[in-house]
Amino acid sequence: MRAAGPAADPAACLHPGVDTVPRGVGPGCDDVAAPAPYAGAMRWWARVEAWDETHRFAVDIGGAVLFGLVTVPLSIAITPEAVPQALVWSLAMVGPLAWRRVAPSASAAAVYTVGLVHLLAGVYLLLPVDLVVLAALYSVTVHGPPWAYRTAMGGAILGAGLLGLLMLAEYGYPSSAGAIYSATAVVLASVTAFAVGLVRRSRREMIDALVDRARRLETERDQQAQIATAAERTRIAREMHDIVAHSLSVIIAQADGGRYAAEAAPEAAVRSLTTIGETGRAALADMRRLLGVLRPPGPPTTTHPHPSPAVVVAATGSPPPGDLVPQPAVADLERLVDQVRASGCRISLVRLGTPRTLPPGTGLTLFRICQESLTNVLKHAGPAATATVLLQWAPDAVVLEVADDGRGAAAPSDGGGQGLVGMRERAVMLGGTIAVGPRPGGGYRVRVQIPVPYAQEDR
Repeated sequence: MRAAGPAADPAACLHPGVDTVPRGVGPGCDDVAAPAPYAGAMRWWARVEAWDETHRFAVDIGGAVLFGLVTVPLSIAITPEAVPQALVWSLAMVGPLAWRRVAPSASAAAVYTVGLVHLLAGVYLLLPVDLVVLAALYSVTVHGPPWAYRTAMGGAILGAGLLGLLMLAEYGYPSSAGAIYSATAVVLASVTAFAVGLVRRSRREMIDALVDRARRLETERDQQAQIATAAERTRIAREMHDIVAHSLSVIIAQADGGRYAAEAAPEAAVRSLTTIGETGRAALADMRRLLGVLRPPGPPTTTHPHPSPAVVVAATGSPPPGDLVPQPAVADLERLVDQVRASGCRISLVRLGTPRTLPPGTGLTLFRICQESLTNVLKHAGPAATATVLLQWAPDAVVLEVADDGRGAAAPSDGGGQGLVGMRERAVMLGGTIAVGPRPGGGYRVRVQIPVPYAQEDR
């Protein structure tokens, strides 16, 4: 049974200016109209129905009074020999109708009890007040729990049988046809009211289910949008960190080396400046490519036209990145190693196994992890450190390992930790594993293994 609680305030359970449908949600609003998120303009009868749902008790009191004003005098007129008894039984039968929707089970039980008592008291039929039994059966079928309307239907059938037996016992065998006719009429009327109530209940449950499903879909849509936004922000932050951190680390290393070598070896300073320029232009191209993904497609504006390729070449020394420029992949690891080697770091690249085509995104993940690892080598390993990049093609996976013999765990850190987080996120997204930490013999190692499906020619 539903726990009793404070009465719902219809005004608090409705949203001003929003069309409503039967049944609401929230504490105290179980039987109050709820806002329909996808409802349009409602017809007048729909508004009347919604108002009726929000004022159930008052409407049912008025209905019970009107029903009593019509049926009670008729019942008294039909039974003039027992006016006081007819008045009492009529009022007792009509009164519980005021709670037929607020408390359908209790209302039906009260009506059935009064009907049974006046039947056993010798007043077999009190028409038309006895039609309240059908109204109670309909109400408990529509608004009550399943056990209540099943019990009510069974009680109606038993009451019809009891009516026939009492009439047969009172009037004898010659009136058996009338007793059977009366019992059958009561059963048919009860079955009709029960069937109509089931149809109405099914419709209400279907409307409730559709409204609830629409509300849940709307909530799920908002949640999916938030998840997608957070995932995209994380991806952009990861890409920008990898691009900026690596490029700035190379530029800083070259600038420091060029400053110290400017007096003793001017040609080394020139090489350092050349590397700084190339690294800056490459980072600028990567940033443009990344920002191009964020910029919505559309024609160029007249206030800020796109510069021509010649202007871009004159300004930056490199052609503008096109929309179809591929992202870095495993094949670009050699270029990455050469770029870091030009910064003065002693680094070697080792390949094992037979290369094959990788799934989408896997090549970029390996490149970014290697880029971040070499950036950490430049920042933390020390000036005399050497590093090794190992790319191994296993039958069911590809392994990338970047190891150095530098300061390892004793290296100073900037406290950010975003690079390691990004590497783990990239590996986990592809179902891979990553191990990061100091080496037993000194130095630092990053090892990532990403599963790769078998190639067709390997099967």
